[in-house]
Amino acid sequence: MNKLLSASLMCADLTKIEESVVELKNAGIDYLHIDIMDGSFVPNITLGFDFVNAIKSITDVPLDVHMMVNEPSRFIDRMNLGKEDIICVHYESDVHIHRTLAQIKDKGIKAGLAVNPQTAVESFRYLTDYMDMALVMTVSPGFAGQKIFAGAERKTNDTRELLNELGCTEIPIEVDGNISLENGRKLSKCGADIFVLGTSGLFVKDKSIKQASEDFRKVL
Repeated sequence: MNKLLSASLMCADLTKIEESVVELKNAGIDYLHIDIMDGSFVPNITLGFDFVNAIKSITDVPLDVHMMVNEPSRFIDRMNLGKEDIICVHYESDVHIHRTLAQIKDKGIKAGLAVNPQTAVESFRYLTDYMDMALVMTVSPGFAGQKIFAGAERKTNDTRELLNELGCTEIPIEVDGNISLENGRKLSKCGADIFVLGTSGLFVKDKSIKQASEDFRKVL
């Protein structure tokens, strides 16, 4: 499976967001990762649905929308996304999460399922029919700049083994949180396919986005 890069727009220069999106596209970034937080599911508030739609209107780079909100089913219809885009919701965020995943897929959008660091990978087992991607959080969601949690490699490997056991080898694993060059290299060996890059791997001091992305692809 190809290794793909998803750039976290929360870490971009929001005062020059259109320029940043063009720069990311020119650097060959595969997805634009947009974090939506509600101040309840996680203790932070970031980007919103109008931002998602605005970015969609200025680029053809697929969007990777990560919803860190309670009851995400309330908001799916607020976003004008298409078949190349992904909406990822958290296992912990909705009592009947399979309905939310089905709602996303019914709109012709790819559906991702995310799990927090403390949530067992077994949570994926009975939901793979509704999933186009598995997101393994490698930090507690909510803030950039955190240190990767100690079990990230083992959990990524366990997720890959579970998906393989279920015959779901085509479902990619995305990792999100402190994805530096070194952490990315390790997680790639554990079965990660999509890497969310922020201040640790892409928007780094003294490097252009193009150079940082090229350096990251080399370690994969």
